[in-house]
Amino acid sequence: MDDCSLDEFRRRWQEELAQAQAPRKRRRPEAAERWARRPEVVPERGEQASGDPALAQCLLEGAGRPPAARATRTEGQDVASRSRSPLAREGAGGGEQLVDQLFRDLNEMNDVPFFGIQLPYELAINIFQYLDRKELGRCAQVSKTWKVIAEDEVLWYRLCQQEGHLPDSSISDYSCWKLIFQECRAKEHMLRTNWKNRKGAVSELEHIPDAVLCDVHSHDGVVIAGYTSGDVRVWDTRTWDYVAPFLESEDEEDEPGMQPNVSFVRINSSLAVAAYEDGFLNIWDLRTGKYPVHRFEHDARIQALALSQDDATVATASAFDVVMLSPSEEGYWQIAAEFEVPKLVQYLEIVPETGRCPVAVAAAGDLMYLLKAEDSARTLLYAHGPPVTCLDVSANQVAFGVQGLGWVYEGSKILVYSLEAGRRLLKLGNVLRDFTCVNLSDSPPNLMVSGNMDGRVRIHDLRSGNIALSLSAHQLGVSAVQVDDWKIVSGGEEGLVSVWDYRTNQKLWEVYSGHPVQHISFSSHSLITANVPYQTVMRNVDLDSFTTHRRHRGLIRAYEFAVDQLAFQSPLPVCRSSCDAMAIHYYDLALAFPYNHV
Repeated sequence: MDDCSLDEFRRRWQEELAQAQAPRKRRRPEAAERWARRPEVVPERGEQASGDPALAQCLLEGAGRPPAARATRTEGQDVASRSRSPLAREGAGGGEQLVDQLFRDLNEMNDVPFFGIQLPYELAINIFQYLDRKELGRCAQVSKTWKVIAEDEVLWYRLCQQEGHLPDSSISDYSCWKLIFQECRAKEHMLRTNWKNRKGAVSELEHIPDAVLCDVHSHDGVVIAGYTSGDVRVWDTRTWDYVAPFLESEDEEDEPGMQPNVSFVRINSSLAVAAYEDGFLNIWDLRTGKYPVHRFEHDARIQALALSQDDATVATASAFDVVMLSPSEEGYWQIAAEFEVPKLVQYLEIVPETGRCPVAVAAAGDLMYLLKAEDSARTLLYAHGPPVTCLDVSANQVAFGVQGLGWVYEGSKILVYSLEAGRRLLKLGNVLRDFTCVNLSDSPPNLMVSGNMDGRVRIHDLRSGNIALSLSAHQLGVSAVQVDDWKIVSGGEEGLVSVWDYRTNQKLWEVYSGHPVQHISFSSHSLITANVPYQTVMRNVDLDSFTTHRRHRGLIRAYEFAVDQLAFQSPLPVCRSSCDAMAIHYYDLALAFPYNHV
């Protein structure tokens, strides 16, 4: 290489070195200024003072050293600080904090030491992302360099997303995701403790005078109820506003209390639907007002009603017809598909997460159909077997119980089918009594919970096909059940609501009312239960008696476990209502003790 080429190479190398050191030089004045404002510390005899300007100059000059040299210098300072006497470490506490801060400013390395191997910072983050919270905590105690990596915002944001904390947030919403993760964990522990100890607030949703509860449904804390008077009410328990508005009917000619009974009610995030005994169907848009946006009429009584939980699709079954309704692109409701089945439909569900092509599952006696609105196709899933007793669907599977043929032949079972393949995947259980309810959509992955006429609640493992747990929960049949990652909430026909910790096989608490539990829905912080009477007709002589009406009208309870208050000490609704509220609350002194316990 000639002299010109050597000079050119040396000049280019010096330019690249200056560009690489430019960010560090910009940080030096700030570090030197903090060093100048340090407190005076008296050093120990024979030891150089930590505030020596020569040491500061040496440290500043060391910023241009290679990463390995700077890391070695940091470890040497740690050894020197540990070798001091306790008195000197106590007196030099403020100075050591400034020294540590200075080292953090100077040691922003692009390479990270991993057992003698220098790795880029991004590669170190990719390695640490496979660690859980406990392992990250242990790694943070290895060294200062590892502590910086283990507390990186990307790692703790990813942990929050993996454990379901703040799923809709972005990484820029908070400045310290480790602290947010700790707060979410503490809140989760508090909610679990309140659930176990029944610690919180409980309220009875206000009833309609002279009317009996017919059906209840809820979605994300919003409750809808239908009554024998034809009234439909909606509560938002998330806002503690238990004065529910009425959803008006289009038929203004009917006098109040003269409308037909409500057969079914359903609700999701934007729609409310009610089916009446005379075959009419009302659909309300909760975002626009209390009057229905669509009214549909069947020739006969509606036997089953289903509402999609993630879009605007309604399915009804009347006589031998199944109709699917959905709005057009212009917002006008129309019939998306219509099917005819040979038998009366008892159970009807809409498959979630199907997009613009609604799919429903209908059970009619011993027949099970998959109904697709896209091409009006009717696929027979199950036929010529025992009658279906319960039904539930998820995004890709359907589970339903079938009656047994007697102890001698074959017991009751739950069949699980694949919606995509259209074939049976599992045959679960083999018990003497019939299955009354099954919950597949709200269960944890690879698990399913069911209730039976024998009063037992069973958790099924969908991977092995075995019964993972069986609890004797109720005296009569189980009418509603739901499970999450640690607890089971079940309701029985005798009116008992039970909460179990299925990991320890222990009953936590129970609540009793005089009617069968027809609806149960809970989240991490709330629980909604509904006791709906079988007999919806009351004698006229009983309408004047408040105590008799209370005994027969049904009951809806809302529990909130995020409130640090004992449930049985929760204030009455009259104590929580505002002073300008016109609602009147009646409390009979004879009901100081529950009527169904005497």
